[in-house]
Amino acid sequence: FLFIILLCLNYLQSPSSPHPSHKRAYDHRYDIALIKLTEHVALSDKIKLACLPAAQSILSSNTACYVTGWGRLQTNGALPDDLQQGLLLVVDYATCSRPSWWGSTVKTNMVCAGGDGITSSCNGDSGGPLNCQNADGSWEVHGIVSFGSSLGCNYYRKPSVFTRVSAFDSWIKEVMENN
Repeated sequence: FLFIILLCLNYLQSPSSPHPSHKRAYDHRYDIALIKLTEHVALSDKIKLACLPAAQSILSSNTACYVTGWGRLQTNGALPDDLQQGLLLVVDYATCSRPSWWGSTVKTNMVCAGGDGITSSCNGDSGGPLNCQNADGSWEVHGIVSFGSSLGCNYYRKPSVFTRVSAFDSWIKEVMENN
């Protein structure tokens, strides 16, 4: 499957297909939706494809990935004029679910990345991708920005939390086949 990373809003078609188990705004366990484009989009040097990861794949701790988004530049800061990106290292589930990190808030269908107190996603980045490059140079979308700390962006031991795309492989295939 291929996924287009960034497109002009003119190509989006409503309604989106949210996961059927996503019922409440603050229940992040099924924080994923698919959108259908209204027409074919031509690829360019600014519009590229990324692959979906293999079903149920789990990133290793310290895997380097990039989060991109239009969110705030810092806690209560300004919104950027240009798309931003940040290099984040993946934090394994065993670490991220420790009480001094995210505790039981983090589930196994999520990916944690960052938590160094320097770089993170921020308010307004929700829905953006966590892209990781493979050894062959191809890119995979391993996460979708879901939430961060209410204490602020770039908070130590509060990494950005992403919906783990590989946990929803069957649902993604089902939606794509039926639409």
